Amino acid sequence: MANRSLAWVLLCLYGATGMTALAYEVLWTRMLSLMFGVSIFGVVFTVAAFMAGLGAGSFLGTTRGMQYSPARSWRMVAWLEAGIAAYALALPVCMPWLDGGLVSLGTGLSLPAWQGLQGGAVLLLLFPPALAMGMAFPLALRAATGARLTLASMYGVNALGGAIGAVLPLLLLPLFGWRSSLWVVAGFGMLLAVCALYVARHLPGLSADSDKYHAGAQRPPSADLLAYAGIGAAALMLEVLWTREYGMLLLRTEYILAVLLLVYLAGIGLGSLLAARMRAAVWLNLLPALAALAAVAGQYALSSISQWAGSSEFSSLLTAMLEQGGMVALCTLPVTLLLGAWLPLLARHFHQQQSEAGGWWYGANSIGAAAGALLAGFVMLPLLGTALSLLLAATMLLLCGMRWVRDRRLWLSLPLLLIVGWPVHSLPPVSRLLPALPASTDLSVYEDAVSLTHVVEQGNGQRVLLSDLQRMDASTDPTAVTVQKNQARLPLLLHPAPRTVLFLGLGTGITASGSLPFTGLERTAVELSQGAINAAGSWFAPVNGGINGQVHIIHDDARRFLRTDDHHYDVIVGDLFHPDMVGRANLLSLQQFQRAKERLNDGGIFVQWLALNQFDVASIKVVMHTFASVFKHASLFVDGYRIALVGHKGEPAHVHALLHRYGQMSDTAKVQTTGGEGIWTWLGRYWGEIPDFSTPLQDEWAPVIEYSLPKVRFGDGVDMESMWRWLLSWRSRDDIAAQSLGVAASDMQTFRRARVATALNVRLWQAELDGDERRVVEMARLAYRANPKDRWPAFALADRMYDSLAHLPVGGLSRREALMRILTLRPDHESALRAMMQLEQQQGHVAAAALWQQRLHTLSPLAKNIRER
Repeated sequence: MANRSLAWVLLCLYGATGMTALAYEVLWTRMLSLMFGVSIFGVVFTVAAFMAGLGAGSFLGTTRGMQYSPARSWRMVAWLEAGIAAYALALPVCMPWLDGGLVSLGTGLSLPAWQGLQGGAVLLLLFPPALAMGMAFPLALRAATGARLTLASMYGVNALGGAIGAVLPLLLLPLFGWRSSLWVVAGFGMLLAVCALYVARHLPGLSADSDKYHAGAQRPPSADLLAYAGIGAAALMLEVLWTREYGMLLLRTEYILAVLLLVYLAGIGLGSLLAARMRAAVWLNLLPALAALAAVAGQYALSSISQWAGSSEFSSLLTAMLEQGGMVALCTLPVTLLLGAWLPLLARHFHQQQSEAGGWWYGANSIGAAAGALLAGFVMLPLLGTALSLLLAATMLLLCGMRWVRDRRLWLSLPLLLIVGWPVHSLPPVSRLLPALPASTDLSVYEDAVSLTHVVEQGNGQRVLLSDLQRMDASTDPTAVTVQKNQARLPLLLHPAPRTVLFLGLGTGITASGSLPFTGLERTAVELSQGAINAAGSWFAPVNGGINGQVHIIHDDARRFLRTDDHHYDVIVGDLFHPDMVGRANLLSLQQFQRAKERLNDGGIFVQWLALNQFDVASIKVVMHTFASVFKHASLFVDGYRIALVGHKGEPAHVHALLHRYGQMSDTAKVQTTGGEGIWTWLGRYWGEIPDFSTPLQDEWAPVIEYSLPKVRFGDGVDMESMWRWLLSWRSRDDIAAQSLGVAASDMQTFRRARVATALNVRLWQAELDGDERRVVEMARLAYRANPKDRWPAFALADRMYDSLAHLPVGGLSRREALMRILTLRPDHESALRAMMQLEQQQGHVAAAALWQQRLHTLSPLAKNIRER
């Protein structure tokens, strides 16, 4: 094989090994995000294990590789690639076993200790393949001497291959799922190993040049290696922090990680190739200041990028990735280009054999990078927050790079960096980041390794809990409060004698507060976010009844808690989760539903709530089918745009038992436990037994919906009209529903009227989607006649009556009379109460205005101009 052809083949093969390496990294990150349930943990531990292995392997390979010929070195690369592929093939089989073993070992540990145990196991698990990858680098550089290739070209091509590998899983995962995608990449790795073994036959063996190469080999000075390790630490700090930052503002974490790795490695590769045309003496002076300032400068664009992403409409997930990835590249590519040039410039600066020097420099940089990833994820983020940590990482990059700066005047770049960076040392307020909350005020910001939690006050005084700026978990708006409380009301009404209840997720505490009117309850809530726990105890206490003092709160991951807890409960409530976020769909998995069932007492009920606007028909079928495969008696209830999957351990309680308990309640308790709607309204929301949809099951280790929902989100969106049509297509007939619930013949008329109102509500919402106001009013009136206690049609009518106040005919109803009609229909109509208060104030009726103000404050204690500020 001609020398030029041999060089091209080596470059292509080594670039392909970079592609497989980064594909492994992204896929393993995805795997660990499933395991941890928090995507940033998967990122940090995968990157740390990868970089630690690469560094240790590079040191080991450098000392060994100097003794090998180019041919033998390349054969070693081939066998290492084959070993990595074999390891990757075995990993999906081992992970469930490892996960189960860790749960047994971690029983009784606190959440931080548990996460540390998981992280330590992951580091040990991923270290061997990363060690092999690290050893391959200096061996490949040694083999490159046989084809007269430079360090810059090998390093650059490998990084560019890695850039392709970073986005390859995004194409494979939706097609094959996680396990099969990993096997595809591993199979390609095996093919590369075979090709590499063939090419090794054409490389030279030992020669006099080899002895000369070995004799001239020297390790760079320790101080210089330490400085370059610091640069590696700073670089990976930036990568972790960018992943957290852009994962909040743009696409979800694994997509942002892939985009960042693409940009990062493309910059490294191009920077390395460009270094051949750069003068080391000049650029080693300029790199520290330029890279640090570029890292900080991108922070000034955060508000604009977030506003643009929040207000833009993307036609598909691919379009969103391309456009948002382009924005990420604009902010980060200048930094990565400069980072890529550093290694070849240092090797040239020290006048060493480039292949020998590369292993030492690469190893030091990688070891530093591993430390930097762990430091950023578990020390800097909780203590300093994302923005200030990024400024610190940029400062560290500058200081370490100053090791090779000869012009003392360039030390002025340090105060310049601090001057430029200080205005962006904290994230902008939510009002500047989210177009949906333009007039909001940040009341509280809490950041740790799990998430960034905001409590935000809107212009009307209502508060919202935000997690990672992407999940608007709950609001204190009266309608939102009622709907959240309903998530506790339904499960507790369906159990004949509940004594213990477990809430999977606390959030604002409003859902759990729906259980307060039920006497004799022992309440437990498990919540992963410490920020949410703090917010529920303070900022949301006015609307959650001070629930933190009346519930046993456990700071833990819901999946681990169900696996390690030895208590049993009468009722378990699964709160709403955002299923398209990494790890969240595991809370809707086969294994999670099985865990919940195991923690139920005999006759217990598990209710999992779902928001219809977060699913398409295909994905919600998967969740329902998975739920029904666990619970023999699995049914569906509909409350607005939220549905409840209800599973029983054992035979469901008959209606007469529920009515007996309800009949023993006081009138006040009946109103409070049902939200004023009465128990028959809730029984009338019974939709039917969940049919057999024959879809794939949502398995923790073979998830389905996480790959389809992002396409829905960034494509045509959720088609709610199709969703309602599909739900109506299999709704149970009244007689079958009555038989399933055990409704007596004497109660059949009441039950049927409640069910008619529920069906008409759906027709009402369909008409709203079509923009047919005439039909909306028609359906609302019919539903109200069928069941006046049902809040949905009553509010639909009240809202339209209120909107018509501006067009009252002359000589008709007065404004006062019209408002009183609205309040007769819905005494809790906030806008009508506010209008009555203002009317009394305008007419000088101070006492009457104060009474209306008190009613409004009771309904909406946080409404602006009502509460004491």
